[in-house]
Amino acid sequence: MNRRRINKGLFLASKIRDSLVFLHNLSVSPRPNRMPLLFLAFLAIPLIEIYLLIEVGAQIGAEWTIVAVVATALIGAALVRRQGLKTLSNLRSSLNAGETPALVLLEGAILLIAGALLLTPGFFTDALGFACLIPPLRRRAIRGWLERVIVLSPGGRARTNQGDVVEGEFRRLDD
Repeated sequence: MNRRRINKGLFLASKIRDSLVFLHNLSVSPRPNRMPLLFLAFLAIPLIEIYLLIEVGAQIGAEWTIVAVVATALIGAALVRRQGLKTLSNLRSSLNAGETPALVLLEGAILLIAGALLLTPGFFTDALGFACLIPPLRRRAIRGWLERVIVLSPGGRARTNQGDVVEGEFRRLDD
């Protein structure tokens, strides 16, 4: 019974410590404000798309431009479906093998983004969407993101890059 109280106390102390670390990280290292970048993307991408549609339309004609936009959407949807089914198969085999399917899930997320980009009318978003469908580029993007977000400690254990660790002590109050 006394051992159970000690374990419960250790558990609560670890949760309190984790909460303090979280609050400390919020106050010391705030996340960068990405709203200006997002605003710029929502402003620039449609302008790029309009410019490219006008330029391509001037070169090959309006009808062929529409055919090209629809064709890239259809081809992209077929490729996303094919690679999505393969990713789903990889997910099932990872789960059946008892492995953590983190990379497979991230690939699925990128394929979802690729599908949205390919179904958006325009050549610039289609180029980005087709780039997401190239497996080596997709894996390189995932590795780059993971290297920025996750840091390996000297013992080889993964931890998030959230700043310094706050050490703490506790003592039992029933002594």
